[in-house]
Amino acid sequence: MTGSVRGARSGSPSAGPAAGDDEQEALGLDRADPLAAYRQRFHLPPAPGGAPAIYFCGHSLGLQPVGARTAVLEELDDWATLGVRAHFEGRHRWYAYHERFRDCGARLVGAIPGEVVMMNSLTVNLHLMLATFYRPTRDRYLILVENGAFPSDAYAVQSQVVHHGYDPRDAVRVAGPRPGDHLLRTEDIEAVLDADGPRVALVLLPGVHYLTGQRFDLGRIAAAARRHGCAVGFDLAHAAGNVVLRLHDWDVDFAVWCSYKYLNAGPGAVAGCFVHARHGRTLTLPRLAGWWGNDPQTRFQMGPDFVPREGADGWQVSNPPILALAPLRASLAIFDEVGMEALRCKSERLTGYLEHLLRRLPAGHLEILTPHDPAARGCQLSIRVRRNARAVVRALETAGVVADFREPDVIRVAPVPLYNTFHEVWRFARLLAERLGTGGDA
Repeated sequence: MTGSVRGARSGSPSAGPAAGDDEQEALGLDRADPLAAYRQRFHLPPAPGGAPAIYFCGHSLGLQPVGARTAVLEELDDWATLGVRAHFEGRHRWYAYHERFRDCGARLVGAIPGEVVMMNSLTVNLHLMLATFYRPTRDRYLILVENGAFPSDAYAVQSQVVHHGYDPRDAVRVAGPRPGDHLLRTEDIEAVLDADGPRVALVLLPGVHYLTGQRFDLGRIAAAARRHGCAVGFDLAHAAGNVVLRLHDWDVDFAVWCSYKYLNAGPGAVAGCFVHARHGRTLTLPRLAGWWGNDPQTRFQMGPDFVPREGADGWQVSNPPILALAPLRASLAIFDEVGMEALRCKSERLTGYLEHLLRRLPAGHLEILTPHDPAARGCQLSIRVRRNARAVVRALETAGVVADFREPDVIRVAPVPLYNTFHEVWRFARLLAERLGTGGDA
């Protein structure tokens, strides 16, 4: 991850604007931004008037990298001209295509080569990981999750405990915020483990909560799980490509993530999976096996016995979908060029600028649910609109803003450092102020 802009900074990561929030200041922040040119590497959807939309929806679907089309066309051309021979003779040999992501995928989440594989979808990967790491016993059978977990995670957990013969009402332990709060404190997770740790088989929590935008202290949570002998896994759907991760150093057992949000690999993109090296070397671990997880040296001998490949690759079940992986190759090349440290630096300033502008609006119109501390969030801010939230969202859409609305009153906005600008943040804050009826002085 050695790009010329790696580690580049335009001021302190947590610094807000110097003074005065006028348009010229926002434009000046963009001129000083060392990552500004990367915006040209993405297709920007048009607003109703034809100008680029203010696209703050990277937490749901990232924008298309300009290089994605070429990456897909290359594979289509190889298919057309080589047919089956493209598995070994194509420009990017299909047989080993997934191996192209071993190093860059590891760098993305703070892993070592061999701990990451791109495969399947997030929830499929979660089921594969639960099949290995949720091994309930009579005394230790609980899965610890957060209150308000993303529904797909909740469904997967519930179905897994039922599969093992347990009732989710008994086997799923939910950690929730304190009364009157909407954020889950790390010390409260630790308190649950102190109380119930001997009965907890697995801790499964998000890296960043999809609704509130809260970033969890994964290193501290993993350490707490270890102290109580629990396996620990994380859903990084809103964390991968958004915040700096250190999965190997945190001694996480497994993690899963999707690639269509901050990783910009397209709708329903191939997901990612991390398995710690100490497990990847243990070839006797139980798993749901498939032929692509078999040792490639003997894969085509078509033998009856499954011999898993070492590392995360050994959890693969099917050969990789080449046309779906090609956009991810184009996107991760950009991440490798820039580096997560530089992206995070801009992200903290960009989201901090947005928060600064929103807090200047008159009190009583909105509430920011996401933590104020930059270390406790990614790029997303979740904004509760106190009156006429749906009408405000419709007005913003008409004005060319693409964000995300969650019933009954939350707008999730994510200024993404790869393609969003300070000027867009300034425009959004002004538009929101106008739609809230507070004037346009933000």
